[in-house]
Amino acid sequence: MSEKTQRNEDFEALLDFIRTDRGFDFTGYKRPSLMRRIGRRMETKKIDGYADYLVYLEEEPDEFVELFNTILINVTAFFRDELAWDFLREEVVPRLLESRDEENIRIWSTGCASGEEAYSLAMVFADALGEDAFKRRVKIYATDVDDEALNVGRRAVYTGAKVEDVPPELRDRYFEPTNGNFAFRKDLRRSAIFGRHDLVQDPPISKIDLLVSRNTLMYFDTTTQAQILANFHFALRNDGFLFLGKSEALAASSNLFAPIDLKRRVFAKVPTAARLPRLPLPPQARDIPLDMEPDARLREAGFEAGPLAQIILDREGSVISTNVQARSFFGLTQRDLGRPFKDLEVSFRPVELRSRIEQASGEGRAVTLREVEWRLGDDLRYLDLQIAPLISSTGESLGVAITFAEVTRFRRLQEALQESKREAETAYEELHSTVEELETTNEELQSTNEELETTVEELQSTNEELETMNDELQERTVELNEANAFLDAVLGSLEAGVVVLDGELQVEAWNRGARELWGLAADETVGRHFLNLDIGLPVEKLRNPIRVALAENDGAPEYVRLTAVNRRGREIQCLVSLTPLRGAGGANHGVIVMMQTSERDGAS
Repeated sequence: MSEKTQRNEDFEALLDFIRTDRGFDFTGYKRPSLMRRIGRRMETKKIDGYADYLVYLEEEPDEFVELFNTILINVTAFFRDELAWDFLREEVVPRLLESRDEENIRIWSTGCASGEEAYSLAMVFADALGEDAFKRRVKIYATDVDDEALNVGRRAVYTGAKVEDVPPELRDRYFEPTNGNFAFRKDLRRSAIFGRHDLVQDPPISKIDLLVSRNTLMYFDTTTQAQILANFHFALRNDGFLFLGKSEALAASSNLFAPIDLKRRVFAKVPTAARLPRLPLPPQARDIPLDMEPDARLREAGFEAGPLAQIILDREGSVISTNVQARSFFGLTQRDLGRPFKDLEVSFRPVELRSRIEQASGEGRAVTLREVEWRLGDDLRYLDLQIAPLISSTGESLGVAITFAEVTRFRRLQEALQESKREAETAYEELHSTVEELETTNEELQSTNEELETTVEELQSTNEELETMNDELQERTVELNEANAFLDAVLGSLEAGVVVLDGELQVEAWNRGARELWGLAADETVGRHFLNLDIGLPVEKLRNPIRVALAENDGAPEYVRLTAVNRRGREIQCLVSLTPLRGAGGANHGVIVMMQTSERDGAS
C-alpha cells in the first residue's frame, strides 16, 4: 500500500471516529479544505499523522473543542457582500411582502455562525415592515453546528469593529451601546431563534419564505451539495426564495431553482410539476363560438394554431375535432366531424391506425410510430405519429388524440448525410468527449473557486487573530514606552553618574549625571563597550570588580575609589559602586555603575 493511500485511509478513519464519538459528520465536506484545517490543528499539537491524532483525541477529549473551532470557520459579517444585500432589500423583499399580505413570514439562515447574518435580515425586514409588524409577523431561524458561535448569536453583543459594516442610521436604530460594545435590541432579538442544526443529518425546517445560506455549501462536496439543495427545495414554499453566497453556483444548474439574479446568487423555487388540468372537449365546428368561456376559447385557438396535425376522437371512435394542419394534410372537411374514424382514409393510410388506437386505449399509454412512409403520387413523405389516450382527472377514458409530425426534411437530410455518418459519429464522439472535458473543467473551476473562497475566509480568520495580537502588542508597546520613560526620568533625576551595562559590558543606559562628569552624551556611548570608552575615569581598573559584581549572587554592591579627571580637566576622587542587575528569576543580567565625586564644583 502506498504512503498516500495509507494516509487517505487514516484520514477517513479519523472522520469516522469524530462522527461516531461526537456526532459531527464531516464526511460530506471537501477533502482538501478539511485536510488543510485539521492539518493546521495537528501542526499546533506537533502531531504528524492522522492515526496519531486519532489516538490523541481518544486520550485528550478536550481537544475536540479546539478542533471544531479550527474546522468550523466562523467568518461572517453584517451585510456581507453589500451589492447582494442591496438587491435582496430592493427587489426580493418587496416581492415577498407583496405576495404575503398579512401572513407570517418564516426565514431560515443556515450556517449563521455568530449571528451577524440573522440580524442583518432582521434589520432589512424591520425596515421594510415597520418594527411592530416585524415583531408580530417575522420569525428568523438561525442555525449552525457550532454551539459556541450560536451562544454568541444569542447574546447578540458585538465589538465596534464588528458593527463597522452596519450603516450608521441602522446602527443607531437597532443597536444599544453596552460596556464599550454594541448589543442588538432585545425587543427585536426575540424574533431570531438560534438552534443547532446539521444540514447533512438533520431534516430541513419547512414552510420557509426566504432561505439564506451564504458561503456554507462551498465546504461540501458536489454530492452533498445536491442533497442539501434538495432539502432546501423541500423547505421552501412554492414561491419562496433562496439566497446563496457569491462562490456557490450549483443551484444554477439544478432544475429545482430558477435564477432571479445569478450574479447576486438569488434564486426562486421551481415547484414540483403538478398534473395539468384536462382540456375541455373541442367544439364540433371549426369556428370558435363567441359565447364560449374566454379560457376555453383561448385553448381552442391554441389547438387550431398548433404546428402539428392533430385529430381528436371520442371514446366511441368518432371524430370530435381536427385542427388546420390535419385538415390540410388529409383533406378533411367540416362534414367529417362526427363520423366514425374507421370510415376515413386516414385511419388506414399512410398506416393502419385502428389497431394502434385500440392498443393505446387498452393499455392507457401513448403509442408512437416513427418515420412512417406516406406516398403522394411521386412524392414520398415521412411522418412521426403518436396515439395518446385522453384520461380525465378521475381516471375516466375520454377518447384519443392522434398527432402527426412531418419529418420528411429530417429524413432526407439523414439520407444525404448517410455516406458521412461514420465521420459524423466520430466527430460527435469527439465533441461529446470535449463537452465532458469542459464540464469537468467547469466543475474543477467551480471547486477551485470554492476552495479559494474557503482560503479567503481562512485568511480573514487568521487576519482577525493577527489584528487581536497586534492590538495586544500595541498595548504592550505603550506599557514598555511608559516604563522606559519612567526609567529615563529616574535616571535623569539622579545627580550621580549612572551607567547600566549588560552582561557583555555594553552600555545600555547613560544618564545626565554621567554626561556632566565625563562630557559624553548618551548617543555617543550607548551600544559601546564600557571598558573601551575614552573618559576621565580609568575604566580598565574596573574590569575585575565588574566581573566580581556579575558573579555575586546576593546582589551586594562592590565599591571602588578611583582618582579621575572630570570633563573640565580637574582631578577628582570618584567613588564607584557596582551593583548586579538582577532579573525576575534572580540571575544577573548586567551591572549598574554609579559614580559619585568626593568634591563638588558645580560642573562635576
